[in-house]
Amino acid sequence: MTDELFREDASLAACDASVIAVDARGVLLDRTVFYPVGGGQAGDRGVLVLADGSELQIADTRKGEQPGEIVHVPAPGQEALLTRLAPGQRVQARIDMWRRQRHMRFHTATHLLCALVPHPVDGCSITADYARLDFHMTEPLDKETLNAGLGRLVSEAHAVGHRWISEAELDANPGLVRSMSVQPPRGQGRVRVLEIEGVDLQPCGGTHVSNTADIGPVIVTKIEKKSAMTRRVVLGFAEPAEGRG
Repeated sequence: MTDELFREDASLAACDASVIAVDARGVLLDRTVFYPVGGGQAGDRGVLVLADGSELQIADTRKGEQPGEIVHVPAPGQEALLTRLAPGQRVQARIDMWRRQRHMRFHTATHLLCALVPHPVDGCSITADYARLDFHMTEPLDKETLNAGLGRLVSEAHAVGHRWISEAELDANPGLVRSMSVQPPRGQGRVRVLEIEGVDLQPCGGTHVSNTADIGPVIVTKIEKKSAMTRRVVLGFAEPAEGRG
């Protein structure tokens, strides 16, 4: 099982770790800052830095076959470097923080959108370039109204935090679950709940900013009628994508 450091502190850009295993899937570590694909959010990219400074490029991060496993998936063409990794070896795991910060901002923005559109969610995608939510509803949505609401909630600077509740507490409050397509993971006895103070409360294992003001200028770029019962809302950042290194 991998110690998931990002669950408690999404701002961590790097950590020291030990290799647990290297196989056809990728590299497993005893602890990591890399978020695996899940809950609609894309997996992290970055590097594993070896003791001599060599960098193994990580193209994706995914959950393993066993509960608690996180697989760091190498980019192609690094077989020689992979053969140098062995169980017990120390590495530094370092994520692409520019990309992670965009995931954090977009993911938190989708929670604001959930607060503005009080309908179940039946699809979600969070990337570095856009975020989208599919709402199970028939009524039309107005882009300007949503943009005004998002702008207000961002500017009000609501604190964003998380806590853990028991599975029994979640069962007693089924209304906390907004998603129809992604259910909170079961079997570990507890569920992570994201709270945007005075705005939103729901189970979520993703990465988020610590205050809605940190989201920055976010806007609805598109609203689509995907089916008779589905309205898709796509979010983008209002400012250019600068700072990528």
